[in-house]
Amino acid sequence: MATLALAWAICLVLTGVAALHAYWARGGLWPGRDEASLSRAVIGARGLEVMPPAGLTVAVAILIFVAGLFPLMFVFGPPLGLPTNLIRIGMATLAFIFLARGVLPFTRLFRSRHPQEPFATLDRRLYGPLCLLIGAAYVVVLATA
Repeated sequence: MATLALAWAICLVLTGVAALHAYWARGGLWPGRDEASLSRAVIGARGLEVMPPAGLTVAVAILIFVAGLFPLMFVFGPPLGLPTNLIRIGMATLAFIFLARGVLPFTRLFRSRHPQEPFATLDRRLYGPLCLLIGAAYVVVLATA
C-alpha cells in the first residue's frame, strides 16, 4: 500500500513539473516577470537571457510526464504488453537520472556553468533536493514492489 502511494506521489509531483514546463512553453513567465528573469530563475546559465524554444520545452514536459507514469506502470503492470523488464530498466534509469541531477547543484563544475541567481540558490535549496527525493522514491518503489 505504501509503495502504491509513493508511486502516485512521484506521478503527481512530476505531472506538476511537466505542467509547469508546458506553461513556460506557452509563454508563461512565473516565477519570473519577463523572459530574462525567468531564464535566470529556472536555468541560471551564464549569459542566457532567453528561454529554450517552445518545441524543446514541450518535449521536456512530455518526457517528465512519461517519467512520472513509470512508477504506476511498475506497480500496476505495463500497458499494452510492454515487457516488464523494460519498465524495470526504465525505473532504474530514471532513479539514476534524478539522483544524478540532485547531486549536480553541489558540484563545482555545474555551479560554474549555472551561476545566475536566483537559480543557483534555488537549485541548492529546492531543485536539487527535490530531484534527490524523487530519485530515492524511484529506488524505494523498485525495491518494495
